[in-house]
Amino acid sequence: MLLFTIVPLGIVVVYTFTDASGAFTFGNLASILDYAPIFFRSIWLSVAATLICLIIGYPVAYTIANCKPKTQRMLQMLIMLPMCLSFLLRTLAWVAILEDTGIINNFLASIGIGRLSLIRNSGSVILGMVYNYLPYMILPLYTSISKIDKRYIEAGQDLGCSKRQIFTRVIFPLSLPGVTSGITMVFVPAVSTFYISQKLGSTGSVMVGDIIESQFKNSYNPNLGAAMALLLMILIFICMGISNHFTRDDDEGGAV
Repeated sequence: MLLFTIVPLGIVVVYTFTDASGAFTFGNLASILDYAPIFFRSIWLSVAATLICLIIGYPVAYTIANCKPKTQRMLQMLIMLPMCLSFLLRTLAWVAILEDTGIINNFLASIGIGRLSLIRNSGSVILGMVYNYLPYMILPLYTSISKIDKRYIEAGQDLGCSKRQIFTRVIFPLSLPGVTSGITMVFVPAVSTFYISQKLGSTGSVMVGDIIESQFKNSYNPNLGAAMALLLMILIFICMGISNHFTRDDDEGGAV
């Protein structure tokens, strides 16, 4: 912890509050205000991708949890299979699919619809994040749903609850630890991503991860880059704190 966590964080803090000459300054934090729109854009795109992952992932996780054990193992393997491929290759594959001369546009052109602008916009960035981070939503949801005691569902049925009431009053509240874990596991990497926005986005969809990378590679202002990274870490810690607040141990009754 000291070598791989505390020391790197300490270096980031030192760079944040110093300038190129090593003198103490708050100028780096003040300069972040110039990039406030990019921070808000990153949060908005990450929230949108997280919500889409939740909407898609919950039914998938619920379906897997209610399958036979053998089928569950097979479906889990299929969900994790794309994660065995390189993150870069998965993103580049979407570039080949969405670009103006890609598979989709070539098909649309062949049937007379014409080519559409499917790439270099915020929608394609969200699509890339959803595709890459969806397994991180499904897996904790599946784990949480599969641990629900079936006797709670049977008790709800005995008390005359409809299927909708059983879901809203029994299943969903008991699966909240998985929901909060999934949201955290998707939002945290999404808000700090940079490669997806570079390949699938445009200048109008630049994210804070791109700016941090540019401070170390192009303009080379590591002090400003460290300040941005520190602010991003604080945001991530806040998200983790919210997740831990809503997540309870099973012995404490879950999230009910």
